[in-house]
Amino acid sequence: MPFHRYRPFQDRVHVPATDRAWPSARIDRAPLWVPVDLRDGNQALAEPMDTPRKSRFFDLLVRTGFKEIEVGYPSASRADFDFVRHLVASGTVPDDVTPVVFTPARTDLIDRTFDAIAGLPRAVVHLYIATSPVWRDVVLGRDRDEVWRTVRAAAEHMARRADALEGTAVRFQFSPETFNLTEPDFVLELCDGLTRLWDASPDRPVTHNLPATVEIATPNVYADQIEYVHRHLARRDSVILSVHPHNDRGTGVACAELAVLAGAQRVEGCLFGNGERTGNVDLVTLAMNLYAQGVDPMVDFGDLDAVRETVEHCNRLPVHPRHPYAGDLVHTAFSGTHQDAISKGLAEHTRRAEELGVPAGQAPWNVPYLPIDPADIGRSYEAVIRVNSQSGKGGTAYLLRTHHGIDLPARMRPDVSRTVQEATDTSGREMTPKELYELFLATYLPEFTQVRLHDWSTYEEAPGVHRFVCTLEAGDRIGDHEGTGGSPVSAFVDALAGAGHTVDVVDFAEQEDGAAAYAECRVDGRTAWGAGMGASAAVQAVLAAMNRAMR
Repeated sequence: MPFHRYRPFQDRVHVPATDRAWPSARIDRAPLWVPVDLRDGNQALAEPMDTPRKSRFFDLLVRTGFKEIEVGYPSASRADFDFVRHLVASGTVPDDVTPVVFTPARTDLIDRTFDAIAGLPRAVVHLYIATSPVWRDVVLGRDRDEVWRTVRAAAEHMARRADALEGTAVRFQFSPETFNLTEPDFVLELCDGLTRLWDASPDRPVTHNLPATVEIATPNVYADQIEYVHRHLARRDSVILSVHPHNDRGTGVACAELAVLAGAQRVEGCLFGNGERTGNVDLVTLAMNLYAQGVDPMVDFGDLDAVRETVEHCNRLPVHPRHPYAGDLVHTAFSGTHQDAISKGLAEHTRRAEELGVPAGQAPWNVPYLPIDPADIGRSYEAVIRVNSQSGKGGTAYLLRTHHGIDLPARMRPDVSRTVQEATDTSGREMTPKELYELFLATYLPEFTQVRLHDWSTYEEAPGVHRFVCTLEAGDRIGDHEGTGGSPVSAFVDALAGAGHTVDVVDFAEQEDGAAAYAECRVDGRTAWGAGMGASAAVQAVLAAMNRAMR
């Protein structure tokens, strides 16, 4: 591959060396999350959203708890303009939510944008222009002074339009698009100039949004760039420092997290990372990453499946099954070692909750392979462990126990696991809990057997001495037999011996609830497991194991 055609970031932009503070910083509170699905995400769709789909998405964002929402690019299309007007006419913007609209640095398009927001109680008008050398030279054909004059003229026009707008409180936002390829001193010149021009103050701050329009370097470089601006911005207490990472290198989430460590107070992105090229930064992942660290994300993803369903409907794009937190399979373990660890972890969690005297949903979470409790985001435990050819004894045992009340003894689990693996290897597909249960019954409680037990009874004829009386059928022979022993099981084994069947019970276990029993028996040097259920579970288990060993 011709790698020599491409230049490293240090040959494209100067990043001033700083005494970095961000590596030792900690995130102990959520930044202001600003979803841009209705504008930036919408521009990335082959079929852009219409007003009904945008309205459904907007309602989702409001319910989830977002307080600033970019609602469109009114000058770019009639659909976006109409949606902003729909928000005005319907009065559906809550008092604690601020819509954001997007405009390039052109007077006619700014006018169209202000026409769209007229009547909203409050709004942020977001001005942008590309600022990096390659965009200035190739796209705009303007030098630095010309770009500044363009921006200043646009900002002055925005201020005049805002002053003339009745009943709408307007704040301003500026994005030097392609920030991460722009000279740092030029970024400061533009941002500080607009802070002065718009007369920003702590009670009416300006937002300066610094996009990684196209990722160019590792996330630490972006953090260095953000920290440099954070330290050198004028009127810092009157500026909300925002970031807008894309995901071209696949590191959008890391860029956003490091940017917050470096001083960013606001993060723009999309739910589940939709956006042009490889997407915008994923706000669901960012928020849930904080949640998993014990930090309030300030948004509610308690029913994440419903959030995903709405986004998939509105975007007409699927969320990947391995998407962090939200994917269909993200909380699912097929691997045997994973299943065993999760099963033991869930059991320990339940025990710890009982010990603390609190509901399981309130107890501290510490379960292997599950960074958060799936129940916290509306997932059931049923999907945590699933069985295919990669699964082991822990997963099989977990599903049989949780779905069907079959609590396999530890020594029996490897045998059941082998049975399941043979079936899944043959089918090449996952086995549902129902199919798993049916396989278990067919294998360990076989309906057709070599030795059948007809009428039988047992009683304790003396302390510690049990008598077992039964009718046994083997082939074409039917006979009555009886035996004695220290328990009903040993008495049954003695009766079998009287019928000519020498059975050695290697292992035996009964469930505490009495619903099932399990026996491992040796017959003529062959060993097998069997199971039984109900009132006669113990006898059934021995009979089933014996018949399996005689095959």
